[in-house]
Amino acid sequence: MHSLEVVATGLAVAMALWGLLKKKAASLPTPPGPKKLPILGNLLDIPTTFEWITYARWTKEYDSDILHIKAVGVDIIILNSFKVANELLDKRSAIYSSRTRFTMISELMGWGWLMSAMPYGESWRERRRLFQSYFHPGKPTTHQPRQLEYIRGMLLPQLLVDPENYADSLKHTVGGIALSLAYGIKVLPHEDPYIRIAEEALGTFTQVTVSGRVLVDLIPPLKHIPEWMPGAGFKRQAKIWHALQKQFRERPFDDCLKEIVAGTVRPCFTSASIENVVGNSVDAEHQREVIQDTSAMVFGGGADTTLSAVETFVLAMLNFPEIQLKAQEEVDRVVGRSRLPYFADEADMPYLSAVVKEVFRFVDELLSWCIPHLASEDDVYKGYHIPKKAIVIANSWAMLHDDNEYVEPEKFSPDRFLDKDGQLNPSVLDPTRMAFGFGRRICPGSHIAQSTLWLVAASLLATFDITKGLDESGKEVEPGLEYTSGLVM
Repeated sequence: MHSLEVVATGLAVAMALWGLLKKKAASLPTPPGPKKLPILGNLLDIPTTFEWITYARWTKEYDSDILHIKAVGVDIIILNSFKVANELLDKRSAIYSSRTRFTMISELMGWGWLMSAMPYGESWRERRRLFQSYFHPGKPTTHQPRQLEYIRGMLLPQLLVDPENYADSLKHTVGGIALSLAYGIKVLPHEDPYIRIAEEALGTFTQVTVSGRVLVDLIPPLKHIPEWMPGAGFKRQAKIWHALQKQFRERPFDDCLKEIVAGTVRPCFTSASIENVVGNSVDAEHQREVIQDTSAMVFGGGADTTLSAVETFVLAMLNFPEIQLKAQEEVDRVVGRSRLPYFADEADMPYLSAVVKEVFRFVDELLSWCIPHLASEDDVYKGYHIPKKAIVIANSWAMLHDDNEYVEPEKFSPDRFLDKDGQLNPSVLDPTRMAFGFGRRICPGSHIAQSTLWLVAASLLATFDITKGLDESGKEVEPGLEYTSGLVM
């Protein structure tokens, strides 16, 4: 048989087998879930707030860590355990690395350029490669000096002078680190215009979360209805949000380019990347667009999601003073009183490392559920059919509160990560394996977020006591453990 015939025969056999597998998959049941209504499916079952808690409860109700719901013809697969998420999103990442295109966010609001929202393909790979080439985990000098600068030079002095406005200080410090890394821009200590832009633009995500909250995402043709029609309020709102997105993406980038031309820019991701762009060709323009998109992702990732983790740390220290005291004793023992903590001290502070891990576990720092993946092909898992184009949600909150992995998950307990000798226990599932996503879509800047939180925590514990506020009568104000519902907690 000639080689061409061998190839042709092989292709024919492969196609036949693929057809049989698809037919077999389609004949299998989908995972369990709530009963579906005609046409609407489970549209009325999908909660509009704190969805991850409902989905975690369904796992117990249907005795399955993989669930299926359907809303107006859209298949949604929910993964409620680390095991199943690892099996599908990590080990089968070739078919679970894309994103569904949410009409509201990507089209009407204009966030389609966002790397975390892009479908799997060359455009996404370009931006991720660019990010990783500069912010490689093996090159801490790209981010550690700026973290030290802002935490020591802005956060600690501001807290000393004005502890009442700690939330604003945290916001400007974390946002300042991100802005400096992305664009080399130094933020103002208060009322910074760039921080305000980021807060307003990224805040729209808390109002437009994934999987069914916005009807146009389930019925995309609704995007064509005129703004003046009854029920088209979402289009009028999207127009306002689109302007915020545009300002967020363009203003700091344009200001950075002006500083590059003037020769006054501080070294940063944008300046280093622009240096590699040569000439004014079509390709050069394309490269600048990729840089602009990636720079905005650097800024947005730090200004919003990392801040959530830092706020959770402060809240935990406020609510659990005995844990704060134990962590302070460790910091004082290692650092002493003659200097501030440095990154090299981390290895000698296992208890503080455990506290940081528990912060990531207690309330998922990045997302209460990871941004949904998309099944690009039909698949079979545990005898269940996962349909092509199904939205696949990794419910990281359920995984981080899984009592099979973490005893009494509702409690804030750093000791769960330590062995009998007080050292980190490698046998306990590391929450950062779930808090930053899965597979090829895992957050490429997780090392920056983790090091920012660690240095903020160590620095605060070395210099301050975090205590409850007092009311007008001098009584302590008891803080709650409450969060806003949204894509970012």
